Amino acid sequence: MEEAQATLQERHRLEQDIDLDDRLARESADLRALLELATEGEDVLEDLKKEVERLETEAQHTEIRMLLSGEHDGANAIVTIHPGAGGTESQDWAEMLVRMYIRWCERSGYATEMLDYQYGEEAGIKSATFIVKGDFAYGYLACESGVHRLVRISPFDSAARRHTSFASVFVYPEIDEKIDIQIDEKDLRIDTFCSSGPGGQSVNTTYSAVRITHIPTGIVASCQNERSQIRNRDMARKILRARLYELEMEKKRKELQAVEDSKLDIAWGSQIRSYVLHPYRMVKDHRTKYETSNTDRVLDGDIEDFIYQFMVFRGTKKRVAAAG
Repeated sequence: MEEAQATLQERHRLEQDIDLDDRLARESADLRALLELATEGEDVLEDLKKEVERLETEAQHTEIRMLLSGEHDGANAIVTIHPGAGGTESQDWAEMLVRMYIRWCERSGYATEMLDYQYGEEAGIKSATFIVKGDFAYGYLACESGVHRLVRISPFDSAARRHTSFASVFVYPEIDEKIDIQIDEKDLRIDTFCSSGPGGQSVNTTYSAVRITHIPTGIVASCQNERSQIRNRDMARKILRARLYELEMEKKRKELQAVEDSKLDIAWGSQIRSYVLHPYRMVKDHRTKYETSNTDRVLDGDIEDFIYQFMVFRGTKKRVAAAG
């Protein structure tokens, strides 16, 4: 059954690629026709401008798809967000990031499922984990892993002072069950607890939430989204498998001493992007140097250009490293 589903998914991706190729060919032909009319003096410049902009967007999406050639780029993504030091400030920033990625998923046609959501005491969150479902979700979002920095006038500071907050984003591929990740039961500590919430009757009063700690590595995976403890346990195991797989991949990269590749991959704990809301407005990626002053659109989920710029940057670096 699983093999059949994987085959159908691969067929669907290939059909999408064929449809994309056909669509680009048609749109290029339409553009050439408009260009010919424009050279003949027809009043089609506005239509021509719109078609050029639309084709540029399509070409950008196509280039990204071509750059997504990693082993798990086509997989669903598991996203975990944690606030840094700073209490309520950082917890609020972490919640803003959750909203930004959820909005990006909505814009991009990806489905999301919240697995674990730990509320902060006053505002924001202590942590959140969700799955992004759809073709190439991991390939697109992998470049978001790292530390995100926010500079703003604090809404929680009565003196209206400027604060700097940090939050960490971790992105893992949802690992296929066929991939052999050995987990010894004696290495696991499994805790159950009541699901958290903002209060009221919706709060779960049974011990259905599950937290699994992998003792040798200290990795913790939890899920409280489902009412059933069994389903929460299964999902927590899936998250744990994904994180252990990523850990093993990181070990292999170090063993192979792939210096250039490790620079291009996300270094956990590195500051990858700054979001400045005061004294000026700017979002800047520190890896690609790409920046924009349209902070509102970015925080509302418009991060496509940042993803594209990183894909191009990474591809260029790899080509240079291979040539050298």
